[in-house]
Amino acid sequence: MSVYEYTAKTIKGEEISLKNYEGKVILIVNTASECGYTPQYKQLQELHETYSEQGLVVLGFPCNQFGEQEPGEESDIERFCELNYGVTFQMFTKVDVNGEHVHPLFTYLKQEAPSESGAEDIEWNFTKFLIDKSGKRISRYSPKTNPLEMKNEIEQLLG
Repeated sequence: MSVYEYTAKTIKGEEISLKNYEGKVILIVNTASECGYTPQYKQLQELHETYSEQGLVVLGFPCNQFGEQEPGEESDIERFCELNYGVTFQMFTKVDVNGEHVHPLFTYLKQEAPSESGAEDIEWNFTKFLIDKSGKRISRYSPKTNPLEMKNEIEQLLG
């Protein structure tokens, strides 16, 4: 198994396969527009701008499971991200990352990369999963980790 086995619906409603990103380094983040970590969008965009030509893909998955901090519709989320943070990386429709209706991609990510405490469940918005070019090796970063702190590992994986 790898992340390439999964599909997801873009924020514009188009179903795409993660196989489209085969051979790239992928950074998957569950996001929210009204969270204390929301300013991380700026650093995610910076990583996208700095490394996309070298093969980094940033994928944002809005989620409303933590304090209902992503209450808007997809069009609201897209507009918020563009206006406030200049987001141009790929955003997807809202998903559940825990619980009964969890998106299958996040079930896989959580099993492959449990949190530092060993828990599978995602603890909050802006949990980050960094995936190597084979789609298999996954590192998990907590919401507290600023995206720019991941630059060294991203550069190694892009190497």
